[in-house]
Amino acid sequence: SAPRCQINKQLLDVRVLKGEPAELSCTVSTTEVTGTWFKDGLKLKSMDGVYFEKEGLVHKLIINKVDDIHAGKYRFEGGDIKTEASVFVEDPPRVDKVLLKNLTSVPTVAKAGQKVNIKIPFEGRLPIRAMWLKDKVELVDDARIRVDKTQTFTMLSIARSERKDCGDYKVRLKNDSGVLEINLKLVVLDKPQPPAGPIKIVESSANDITIQWKPPKDDGGKPLQRYIVEMQQMGKSDWVALGETPRGCTTFTTDKVEQDMSYYFRVRAVNAEGTSDPLESDEVKAVGKPSPGAPDPPEIVSASRDTITISWKAPRKTGNSRIVGYIVQKRKKGTTTWLPVNSVPVADKKLKMTNLKKGLQYEFRVAAVNAAGVGDPSGPSQPVFARDSTKSPGQVQDLKVSSSDSTSVTLTWKRPEAKDGSDVKGYEVEMRSSNNLNWTKCNSLPIEATTYTVKGLQAKQIYFLRVRALNDSGPGEAAELEACIEAAPHVVYPRLLIDGTVKSFLVVKAGNTIRVNIPFEASPDPVVTWLKDGLPLPSHATTNNKNGTAQLLIAAAEFTDSGTYTIELQNGLGERETFSFQVQVTDIPQSPGPIHLEENVPNTVTVTWEPSASEKWENDLYYTVLKRESQKGLWHMVGDLIYTNKFTFTKLIPGRDYYFRVVAKNSLGASGPSETAKPWRIQKPKVEFQVKTQKYKEVNQNQPPRFLVPLKPHVVMRGSECHMSCAVGGHPPPKITWYKDSRDLSSDPTYFCTNDFGICSLVILGVTKQDEGEYMVEATNEMGRAFSKAFLTIRGKS
Repeated sequence: SAPRCQINKQLLDVRVLKGEPAELSCTVSTTEVTGTWFKDGLKLKSMDGVYFEKEGLVHKLIINKVDDIHAGKYRFEGGDIKTEASVFVEDPPRVDKVLLKNLTSVPTVAKAGQKVNIKIPFEGRLPIRAMWLKDKVELVDDARIRVDKTQTFTMLSIARSERKDCGDYKVRLKNDSGVLEINLKLVVLDKPQPPAGPIKIVESSANDITIQWKPPKDDGGKPLQRYIVEMQQMGKSDWVALGETPRGCTTFTTDKVEQDMSYYFRVRAVNAEGTSDPLESDEVKAVGKPSPGAPDPPEIVSASRDTITISWKAPRKTGNSRIVGYIVQKRKKGTTTWLPVNSVPVADKKLKMTNLKKGLQYEFRVAAVNAAGVGDPSGPSQPVFARDSTKSPGQVQDLKVSSSDSTSVTLTWKRPEAKDGSDVKGYEVEMRSSNNLNWTKCNSLPIEATTYTVKGLQAKQIYFLRVRALNDSGPGEAAELEACIEAAPHVVYPRLLIDGTVKSFLVVKAGNTIRVNIPFEASPDPVVTWLKDGLPLPSHATTNNKNGTAQLLIAAAEFTDSGTYTIELQNGLGERETFSFQVQVTDIPQSPGPIHLEENVPNTVTVTWEPSASEKWENDLYYTVLKRESQKGLWHMVGDLIYTNKFTFTKLIPGRDYYFRVVAKNSLGASGPSETAKPWRIQKPKVEFQVKTQKYKEVNQNQPPRFLVPLKPHVVMRGSECHMSCAVGGHPPPKITWYKDSRDLSSDPTYFCTNDFGICSLVILGVTKQDEGEYMVEATNEMGRAFSKAFLTIRGKS
């Protein structure tokens, strides 16, 4: 017979960029195959840009320029062979190459205040997600910045650009075919920031002053060109231009000053975009003779709502002449402007000031004056309010006993009246017994609330209690009352109130909450003790006693929480009462251990397994045994309610594979299964026949194969067994080979093939939709070849 054609090299899936060429190829075993190409089940014909080639054993399908329509599943068929593969068209985001080069190589430049629009058109398979990032943080819309996204472009718009918008930007375009990232830079140009301060006085004399500054922290994106220096004489409003310095020079000397006059200086930086705001100096004096040094900060002598009196000491450095007086300045706390208090120097080192606003907080400083002029000012004084000194608070209002028992008293009161209690910082409570004249403080720190409970008192005693308000000046006037403590309550011996709601045996599933409430009565309150198996409770158990009920709570029960729990009540007299109850924590059993199979009796299998770990705490655990006859067959129960770890199965059919499964069960459910990894099989016995032949003249009995009973079509339900059989004659006995869709089934373990004296059978256990197709049985011997075909159809839902 002619050799069968085979696929030597299958078609392989291809992923190709849109617009690029693509090629599918396969190799067959014979050149006689012409072959046909299909796409998505439809036969293909040559068309523009798509053509077929055959080079010897190789068949090719070539696409010159791939487009979306070319994506799909392709199949090559020739004779009784076929192979298929898919073409996936990738269409990642793309941007015009010229635009991309311009964006990434040349920064986008804008002037401060101008509108910036950066538009990037793109192509690619939709949807495309566009994201803008600056310094690795995604941009979101705000009052100035907006990110627009459409199906064809994305655009960043900045309404009024600022220097802070400078930086590195990244645009990320992404679809299901890939990601494109574009890095670009934005530069915003502006005038410089002011020069960095403060302005330092390098040298000062009666004839000239030299100042120094630092370059601005931000040059505005353009190189500095120069600095402009101006001066203002103290007491005048006009600024006079002194000159300019080149960008590398940050010092300036002027001789346009007069001795003993004070001046202010300011400096501006200039670049191509404009001139910066000015940096201004403090007051600078052109001094001819050495002036006095700075005194120490003045001290506050007294303060009221109308006047503040300060005093100070003479400076350590007095200059070259004697001090003739002092100039005092003031400022409001939190401001920077100092205002003169006196225009004529005062000779005394103490000054009483009256021109103040009530309630404001002030600071003061002093400068000494000699023949050379006014010296350096002192540091500021401590801040002081222009108001009267605080007086002690008034008496608390409406002090009374709100509740009491045999050992404690609870007091409540109200704040002092508004005119006396606006600055109350807290309260203190004191007590004394009727036979003691000394008061004892009840609180170590001021009480902020207007209630307090005094504890540790004795029954049937009289106590005196008083409360005082506190402020910065100390305690105010006390409010006092008398309290009589009640007699101790009647003693009630501890008793557990066990009723129908309290159970003596609890079964709890592992992981659930154990909550036991036991009511009791006792007076005074007893000591409640909980034990588990005679020992203290585990750390994850909590207890609570409230309103005559003792509660045991375990949030998530564990197997170790099983046991005997005991509650004990005991009062101060030694009287006690106990109650015990059982808790059993259980759960769905754990899986059994590994399974072992043995053939202790011919044609039977004994299944044994390692016990489930749940046997240690589960008394009512049992096992169920299941079997199936192929790796994809259905499981059938063969043994149930097994309380040992052993089961013998007897209904074995020689030649079949058996798989076994064991699960553990209790009242809550079944465990996960334990299964055999390898199948169990009893081999078929070999039958030997002895035929006594008669002696006669030998005749040639050789015959070619022939089918006495051919294969018949079958229709079976999914999951059931399928038996296909036929009868074959011929001498010598033919060799039988089964095929499905031209594929040899001899080495496939899913199919069971038998040949008993010419009766040929094929058995499929638990058929699936993949088993559907054309089956062929081939019989061959030295005299010839014969075959029979039939189709198997599968019914039933997927």
